[in-house]
Amino acid sequence: MKPNKIYLAMLVAPWLSFPFLGMKTFRRFFPATLFICLVVVGETIVARKKVWWWFYKKLNKNLIGEAPLIAGPFFIGSLWILKFTYGKFLTYMTANLLVDSFFVYVVINWFKQRGYAALVRLQKGQLLMIFLFKAILLYTFQFIKEKRDAASNTQ
Repeated sequence: MKPNKIYLAMLVAPWLSFPFLGMKTFRRFFPATLFICLVVVGETIVARKKVWWWFYKKLNKNLIGEAPLIAGPFFIGSLWILKFTYGKFLTYMTANLLVDSFFVYVVINWFKQRGYAALVRLQKGQLLMIFLFKAILLYTFQFIKEKRDAASNTQ
Protein backbone atom coordinates (compact mmCIF):
# COMPACT_ATOMS: atom_id res chain seq x y z
CA MET A 1 0.00 0.00 0.00
CA LYS A 2 1.33 3.45 -0.91
CA PRO A 3 2.29 5.82 1.93
CA ASN A 4 -0.45 8.33 1.11
CA LYS A 5 -3.10 5.61 1.24
CA ILE A 6 -1.81 4.40 4.60
CA TYR A 7 -1.68 7.95 5.99
CA LEU A 8 -5.15 8.65 4.63
CA ALA A 9 -6.42 5.42 6.21
CA MET A 10 -4.81 6.42 9.54
CA LEU A 11 -6.61 9.74 9.33
CA VAL A 12 -10.04 8.50 8.21
CA ALA A 13 -10.46 5.08 9.88
CA PRO A 14 -10.76 6.40 13.47
CA TRP A 15 -13.42 8.88 12.36
CA LEU A 16 -15.63 5.96 11.32
CA SER A 17 -16.21 5.40 15.04
CA PHE A 18 -17.19 9.03 15.63
CA PRO A 19 -20.98 8.52 15.28
CA PHE A 20 -20.82 5.97 18.12
CA LEU A 21 -19.26 8.47 20.53
CA GLY A 22 -22.44 10.48 20.85
CA MET A 23 -22.75 14.25 20.70
CA LYS A 24 -22.99 14.57 24.48
CA THR A 25 -19.58 12.89 24.84
CA PHE A 26 -18.14 14.98 22.02
CA ARG A 27 -19.35 18.26 23.54
CA ARG A 28 -18.09 17.27 26.98
CA PHE A 29 -14.58 16.22 25.97
CA PHE A 30 -13.94 18.27 22.82
CA PRO A 31 -12.24 21.26 24.56
CA ALA A 32 -9.73 19.04 26.39
CA THR A 33 -9.09 16.97 23.27
CA LEU A 34 -8.58 20.07 21.13
CA PHE A 35 -6.24 21.48 23.79
CA ILE A 36 -4.07 18.36 23.87
CA CYS A 37 -3.97 18.19 20.05
CA LEU A 38 -2.65 21.76 20.01
CA VAL A 39 -0.06 20.75 22.61
CA VAL A 40 0.98 17.88 20.32
CA VAL A 41 1.34 20.27 17.38
CA GLY A 42 3.62 22.40 19.57
CA GLU A 43 5.49 19.27 20.60
CA THR A 44 5.96 18.46 16.92
CA ILE A 45 7.65 21.81 16.36
CA VAL A 46 10.06 21.13 19.23
CA ALA A 47 10.61 17.55 18.04
CA ARG A 48 11.52 18.76 14.57
CA LYS A 49 14.05 21.27 15.91
CA LYS A 50 15.57 18.75 18.34
CA VAL A 51 15.27 15.90 15.78
CA TRP A 52 13.55 13.62 18.31
CA TRP A 53 11.88 11.74 15.46
CA TRP A 54 11.52 12.11 11.74
CA PHE A 55 8.68 11.49 9.30
CA TYR A 56 10.14 10.62 5.93
CA LYS A 57 6.83 10.77 4.10
CA LYS A 58 3.83 13.06 4.47
CA LEU A 59 0.20 12.96 3.42
CA ASN A 60 0.70 16.38 1.85
CA LYS A 61 3.83 18.48 1.46
CA ASN A 62 2.17 21.38 3.31
CA LEU A 63 1.26 19.29 6.35
CA ILE A 64 3.47 18.05 9.15
CA GLY A 65 4.14 14.33 8.91
CA GLU A 66 2.32 13.77 12.20
CA ALA A 67 -0.93 15.36 10.95
CA PRO A 68 -2.76 12.09 10.10
CA LEU A 69 -1.89 10.68 13.53
CA ILE A 70 -2.92 13.82 15.42
CA ALA A 71 -6.19 14.41 13.55
CA GLY A 72 -7.07 10.72 13.36
CA PRO A 73 -6.23 8.19 16.06
CA PHE A 74 -4.93 10.70 18.62
CA PHE A 75 -7.97 12.99 18.47
CA ILE A 76 -10.61 10.26 18.28
CA GLY A 77 -8.71 7.95 20.64
CA SER A 78 -8.52 10.70 23.26
CA LEU A 79 -12.29 11.17 23.07
CA TRP A 80 -12.91 7.42 23.46
CA ILE A 81 -10.48 7.01 26.35
CA LEU A 82 -12.02 9.97 28.16
CA LYS A 83 -15.53 8.65 27.50
CA PHE A 84 -14.82 5.28 29.11
CA THR A 85 -12.34 6.20 31.82
CA TYR A 86 -12.84 9.79 32.94
CA GLY A 87 -13.51 9.89 36.67
CA LYS A 88 -11.43 6.73 37.21
CA PHE A 89 -7.88 8.06 37.09
CA LEU A 90 -6.11 4.73 37.61
CA THR A 91 -8.15 3.11 34.83
CA TYR A 92 -7.50 6.15 32.64
CA MET A 93 -3.73 5.93 33.16
CA THR A 94 -3.74 2.16 32.63
CA ALA A 95 -5.62 2.57 29.33
CA ASN A 96 -3.17 5.25 28.24
CA LEU A 97 -0.19 3.13 29.26
CA LEU A 98 -1.49 0.23 27.16
CA VAL A 99 -2.36 2.32 24.09
CA ASP A 100 0.80 4.41 24.28
CA SER A 101 3.00 1.34 24.79
CA PHE A 102 1.43 -0.29 21.74
CA PHE A 103 2.20 2.80 19.69
CA VAL A 104 5.76 3.19 21.00
CA TYR A 105 6.81 -0.47 20.86
CA VAL A 106 4.78 -1.77 17.90
CA VAL A 107 3.61 1.04 15.62
CA ILE A 108 6.93 2.92 15.69
CA ASN A 109 8.72 -0.29 14.60
CA TRP A 110 6.17 -0.77 11.83
CA PHE A 111 6.68 2.83 10.68
CA LYS A 112 10.44 2.38 10.66
CA GLN A 113 10.26 -0.89 8.69
CA ARG A 114 8.19 0.82 6.01
CA GLY A 115 10.29 3.97 5.89
CA TYR A 116 7.52 6.29 7.11
CA ALA A 117 9.03 7.55 10.35
CA ALA A 118 11.62 6.73 12.98
CA LEU A 119 12.87 7.87 16.34
CA VAL A 120 16.18 9.68 15.97
CA ARG A 121 17.40 11.30 19.19
CA LEU A 122 14.65 10.03 21.45
CA GLN A 123 14.51 6.57 22.96
CA LYS A 124 11.28 4.62 23.15
CA GLY A 125 11.09 4.90 26.94
CA GLN A 126 11.46 8.67 26.70
CA LEU A 127 8.68 8.85 24.11
CA LEU A 128 6.45 6.76 26.36
CA MET A 129 7.09 9.17 29.26
CA ILE A 130 6.18 12.12 27.04
CA PHE A 131 2.96 10.34 26.05
CA LEU A 132 2.06 9.64 29.67
CA PHE A 133 2.79 13.25 30.62
CA LYS A 134 0.37 14.37 27.90
CA ALA A 135 -2.22 11.93 29.25
CA ILE A 136 -1.93 13.57 32.68
CA LEU A 137 -2.16 17.00 31.06
CA LEU A 138 -5.31 15.98 29.17
CA TYR A 139 -6.94 14.59 32.32
CA THR A 140 -5.98 17.69 34.32
CA PHE A 141 -7.47 19.99 31.68
CA GLN A 142 -10.74 18.02 31.70
CA PHE A 143 -10.79 17.95 35.51
CA ILE A 144 -10.37 21.75 35.74
CA LYS A 145 -12.96 22.29 33.00
CA GLU A 146 -15.52 20.16 34.82
CA LYS A 147 -14.83 21.89 38.15
CA ARG A 148 -15.37 25.28 36.49
CA ASP A 149 -18.52 24.07 34.74
CA ALA A 150 -19.89 22.74 38.04
CA ALA A 151 -19.06 26.01 39.81
CA SER A 152 -20.77 28.10 37.13
CA ASN A 153 -23.86 25.86 37.23
CA THR A 154 -24.28 26.37 40.98
CA GLN A 155 -24.22 30.16 40.72
